Amino acid sequence: MSMLNRLFGKPKQETNALTTLDKLNETLEMLEKKESVLLKKAAVEVEKARDFTRSKNKRAAIQCLKRKRLYEQQIEQLGNFQLRLHDQMIMLEGAKATTETVDALRTGAAAMKAMHKATNIDDVDKTMDEINEQTENMKQIQEALSTPFGAAADFDEDELEAELEELEGAELEEQLLQPATTAPAAPVQVPAGSQPARPAPQKRMAEEDELAALQAEMAL
Repeated sequence: MSMLNRLFGKPKQETNALTTLDKLNETLEMLEKKESVLLKKAAVEVEKARDFTRSKNKRAAIQCLKRKRLYEQQIEQLGNFQLRLHDQMIMLEGAKATTETVDALRTGAAAMKAMHKATNIDDVDKTMDEINEQTENMKQIQEALSTPFGAAADFDEDELEAELEELEGAELEEQLLQPATTAPAAPVQVPAGSQPARPAPQKRMAEEDELAALQAEMAL
């Protein structure tokens, strides 16, 4: 609240409320002191009445009791005054709290209004338009920088794609024309100390017949 008071000024109602509360507190303290004095005086009259009763002075004892009654009446009246003051203070404190709450809400509403005035919808739209414009300019700059220039700008993209398709077709055709190759048979490993297996008799005879036929053809 102190910062708000410096900005917007301290409400006059709050000053009046504080002053009134201080005055009520002072009055309440004065009444309490008076009540304490009267209680002591009433107690003194009771002691005097007892003393006069012991000395058989009935008339003096009754006078003491009368004064004691008067003090008690004043004490009761002061109690009613204190009760009224307490009630007034409670109501005033409640009104002060209500006033402070309303003032705080009013201050918040004024601050919100000032902020809305500083950032109205026209300003927001204008700012968004500027952002979109700058974004579009940046896109155009990036496109300009990525556009080929010089000799590279004269290349026809369609021709380059057609040439690439021809290269892919020639590569595929070359792969189809290549003869199929068979993987060489893995050599048979013979364990150390063992003799290679001899060919079967029938296979050996067939090989001899084939060799003989080859020699006959060479003789012719």
